Amino acid sequence: MSTNDAPSREELRAQVLLVDDEPEHAEVMAESLRRPGHVCTIVNGLDAAREELLHGAFDVVVTDLVMESETSGLEVLALVQEHQPDAETILVTAHGDVPTAKAALKGGAYDFIEKPLDLVVFRNLVDRAAETVLLRHRTARLEDQLGAAYGFEGIIGDSAGIRQVVQAIRKVAPSTIPVLVTGESGTGKELVAAAIHNLSKRTRKRYATFNTAGQSESLLEDQLFGHVRGAYTGADRDREGVFEYADGGTLFLDEIGDMPLAMQPKLLRVLESGEVIRLGSNEARKADVRFVSATNRDLKSMSADGDFREDLYFRIRGVEINIPPLRARREDVPLLVNHAAGRFAAEMERPIPQVSEPAMLRLVSYGWPGNVRELFNAVHRMVIACDDDRIEVRDVPEEIRTEDGDDDGTSIGSLAGVGLDRLEKEAIRQTLALTGGNREQTANLLGIGERTLYRKLKEYGLR
Repeated sequence: MSTNDAPSREELRAQVLLVDDEPEHAEVMAESLRRPGHVCTIVNGLDAAREELLHGAFDVVVTDLVMESETSGLEVLALVQEHQPDAETILVTAHGDVPTAKAALKGGAYDFIEKPLDLVVFRNLVDRAAETVLLRHRTARLEDQLGAAYGFEGIIGDSAGIRQVVQAIRKVAPSTIPVLVTGESGTGKELVAAAIHNLSKRTRKRYATFNTAGQSESLLEDQLFGHVRGAYTGADRDREGVFEYADGGTLFLDEIGDMPLAMQPKLLRVLESGEVIRLGSNEARKADVRFVSATNRDLKSMSADGDFREDLYFRIRGVEINIPPLRARREDVPLLVNHAAGRFAAEMERPIPQVSEPAMLRLVSYGWPGNVRELFNAVHRMVIACDDDRIEVRDVPEEIRTEDGDDDGTSIGSLAGVGLDRLEKEAIRQTLALTGGNREQTANLLGIGERTLYRKLKEYGLR
């Protein structure tokens, strides 16, 4: 690798999680890493580390090997691999624990360092781990930049949630395992299904889609499995169903949670046998399809309540890909807005309008109960309404402009019981992400002074 390929010192500013049950030792490590520009979050135990790994995003995790127990560091490593698979983990160990640390390298740790720390060696080790991650990200970022502007198979976004969705698509697409895509209405479940087909070995074969919502059992059976001539009044010729139509390709069944209960065992039989029997016939016909389904309902709860067959649920849920709602990935809103503005401006054969900062902030702060579908509709209206190729706050639809924040039950429920300090910490973390780490802009957006922001960063262990 040439010198020009290596990340610059500015680029090497990594998000580092420090896990150590000795606060003073953690502070020394954080101070050492702060000097070259790394942003450090300090926690003092396994439970706090779990919370950060669930809600934060880190490039490097440094953890003491022995804390509450002799395996605490290994448990942190496992959590990193589960929740932050792109991050590298460095273990800090006493001399007597070196064999355990070496074994951890085989389990996915980046490296280990012995106490007492040589801070120069420690800082260089973290720099190397950060460079490994950031180079990996740079390669992916080139694809992500295209994906952000033009979409990965039409999926727009660069948030951790969307990156996980894209990563899952890439992993499952080459296989034939059934995939269940879950998420609220308007999140783009059909795009995920199409991406799975397009990246699969069946991409040259047919991709058939069918929505089961609002279908009676008899009509649904006919549409899925087909019929032979004379099967019922008006059936004057044989007709194949979507399973046969998609033979060799992919079948996407949308709103599968709305399928009538009596129809579900028939679908299960087809999925297990790979054969369909047309209405009015006794002849089984082969139907080799990659099966992808989607729902905005909680099939697990429905199964427990007897509203959805448990055996069918387990059959279709070979892998589940959940698309987070837009309110949970607000950092994607600017990308989606700019993408939609470009798309609709091109349709209207006019220059792409710029979105003013106040207008964008209003859009970012809105709850988007209708998710991406609602956002695209709003941007379309704004592109039509704006003057001088610039979208201002006055062009934002009134229901969004006058909205005080998320008022849907889900959002309120997700905040209920959450401590104010946690909310404030997440607000600062997410705003830092939105501004690319610019503290002056972060302070302005949060409506606080820079000194207050610096104090909060220190208070919450955000270095």
